[in-house]
Amino acid sequence: MMTKTLKSKFVACSVFLIAAFLTAPAVAVDTVLTLNVAYVTRDQEKRIPLSLLDIPVEDDGLLGAQLGLKDNQTTGRFLGHEYLLYEVVIDKDVAIADEAARLNSEGMRVIVADLEATDLLTLADASPEALILNTRAADDELRNAQCRANVLHVLPSRAMLTDALAQYLAWKRWTKIVLVTGRYPQDQAFSNAMRRAAKRFGLKVVEEKNWTSEPGARRTDSGHHSLQSEVPVFTQFKDHDVLVVADEADEFGEYLMFHTTRARPVAGTQGLVATAWHRSQEQWGATQIQRRFEKLSGRWMTPRDYAAWAAMRTLGEAATNTASDSPSALREYIFSDRLKLAAFKGSPLTYRSWNGQLRQPVLLSGPRMLVSVSPQNGFLHQFTELDTLGYDEPESTCKAF
Repeated sequence: MMTKTLKSKFVACSVFLIAAFLTAPAVAVDTVLTLNVAYVTRDQEKRIPLSLLDIPVEDDGLLGAQLGLKDNQTTGRFLGHEYLLYEVVIDKDVAIADEAARLNSEGMRVIVADLEATDLLTLADASPEALILNTRAADDELRNAQCRANVLHVLPSRAMLTDALAQYLAWKRWTKIVLVTGRYPQDQAFSNAMRRAAKRFGLKVVEEKNWTSEPGARRTDSGHHSLQSEVPVFTQFKDHDVLVVADEADEFGEYLMFHTTRARPVAGTQGLVATAWHRSQEQWGATQIQRRFEKLSGRWMTPRDYAAWAAMRTLGEAATNTASDSPSALREYIFSDRLKLAAFKGSPLTYRSWNGQLRQPVLLSGPRMLVSVSPQNGFLHQFTELDTLGYDEPESTCKAF
């Protein structure tokens, strides 16, 4: 396989065309369909990992989309279908609406969006004719009151992640939890989802506490010693089974493990983590995609990579079965009972008709080993156990679908 990259500048943003040129098949097939997909993301400062063992991730999400592109091209070459992926990196000071206008003017109507919630909503409202697949924003409001009919959600919501964790804790009968929340809005959002999940599955939040300390020089000797001495004092909680931490910025959660006053497991955003994907996942043929991704990228696949790959495969399946690049035709197929996305999670995945969320099992993993997969046994649903994770149709406040 040969890859060709073209670079150009548009309104202070970088655009890359990633096209796969495959060796010709034994029987030549004329191109009868070309599906152009824009991968849209923001240029953001890379977060320094808390641990030196974690190497900063390059092209998080994009490389998953590239692997999905390759998979689509493998099938497409026999059908005369061509897939092109455009990377659009929006500078920090560029308005998302301006970039949406440019994409609209160029006829880009199929978008994989690696964006935070505010940018995603702006893009969706400025591109009403487009089909947008969200691969980054986990906000529950995007699946409820702030849902958009032209946006599908590939990444699990926070409610799905916390429901998956709460199911496991309930199954283990670890029913008394302490909840520690970080200083950012996304940490509070995770805590809100965890409270909802606890109530839903019979857990009791016996105590809550906010982490207010500034992270400081986390990698210095003084920074480590300060946190190690602070955590035992901070964690003098009521009796509990599990300490659940909401620290999406990864500022302090790792320090809670093995430093708490009581010997209790840590779960949430650190410790036992509910996630769309993890490098320890080997079940249901996952070793195959893990190896292919590592060969492509030289690193492990992240949840954003997995979501971008699943988004591209969703589009590939829809284009294959409709022979169309029309957003409305693709969307109609995606919501039909014909789509059953094979995604290395043990069951075919489908999209919820009431809010556009991809149904999927959620992995529960420690740092180096898969622990379990939710939904857990015994949590039943009248249609599919996957709908025990996240907002079910009667609970949804989405009115756009």
